[in-house]
Amino acid sequence: MRTSTPWSDDETRGIGTARLDALLERWAGGSDWGVHERRIAALPWATVQAGGSQTRVIHQRSPDPGAPVVVLLHGWPDSVLRFERVLPLLPDLNVVVPALPGFPFAAPLTEPGMSANRMAEIVADALDELGHSRYTLSGGDVGGTVAEILAAHHPDRVPALHLTNVAPQRALTANPTRLAPDAAAHLQRAAQWFRTEGGYIAEQATRPNTLAVALGDSPAGLAVWIVEKLEAWSDQETFTEDELLTWVTAYWVTGTIGTSFATYAVPVTLPERIDTPTVLSVFPHDLKPEPRSYAETLLNIRDYVQHEAGGHFAVWEQPAAYADDLRRAVERGS
Repeated sequence: MRTSTPWSDDETRGIGTARLDALLERWAGGSDWGVHERRIAALPWATVQAGGSQTRVIHQRSPDPGAPVVVLLHGWPDSVLRFERVLPLLPDLNVVVPALPGFPFAAPLTEPGMSANRMAEIVADALDELGHSRYTLSGGDVGGTVAEILAAHHPDRVPALHLTNVAPQRALTANPTRLAPDAAAHLQRAAQWFRTEGGYIAEQATRPNTLAVALGDSPAGLAVWIVEKLEAWSDQETFTEDELLTWVTAYWVTGTIGTSFATYAVPVTLPERIDTPTVLSVFPHDLKPEPRSYAETLLNIRDYVQHEAGGHFAVWEQPAAYADDLRRAVERGS
């Protein structure tokens, strides 16, 4: 599977040779995708016509049709699999997990350049088709940005938000002179993070076609590109090798790594402020945890919940804590 060799085993520079060899050996001989494929296929999938194209969602219904509806929105470099561990904790709610367009398990794209704004329209249409006119949105990363946009455009439908981060694009236009000291310091930390860790963003935003070929043609390349992020952005020992490779294989078998770059390459338009009551879950090992003073300039923060463990994939890492915060948001919107 491997066609080239990393030049260093220094893990601060990415996946090293020994780690790559172990991953690829496991992927080639020890990881049974069929087992995971059957488990994923057994989830309560539904397909609806939305926004001029098909949209696939996991639709876990409560025994009570009148139970609150929650919509869980994933990010990059993951998929609906981000929410597998929290679904069993929400049996009393009607849960919808859209496969965002261009990501694993989504229906084939009918249009190029799928922005977060366009995704928000499609998700709103899909929920209409499913018969849900009022729902709490929950997510982070790309999904959090989609949630912010959808809430701003449809305040009558979205009584509450649950987020794990503020849309990161906001940091690029914020004016530090108008912020509290700790909020301005957050912007400085975010800028430093972009300088030292944001190379993938620059490549995905400016040369997505080139990168799509490189990763779409090389299993080894795809594995290191995704696994590096899954491990670096989460709390310690969050994923087993089998779990890492399942998330990578989801991209490989669906051929979606290139189309997943669209939200980086296509500009997003965000509202200046969102008045929807919001629960912000802050996990210490996330990429750029925002102080309350910063989040409150952009969102109507009703609960700012700081956790002792968890990272960027908090719903996978700390599903019980995530579910508790989601329920807070549902209560805020009731």
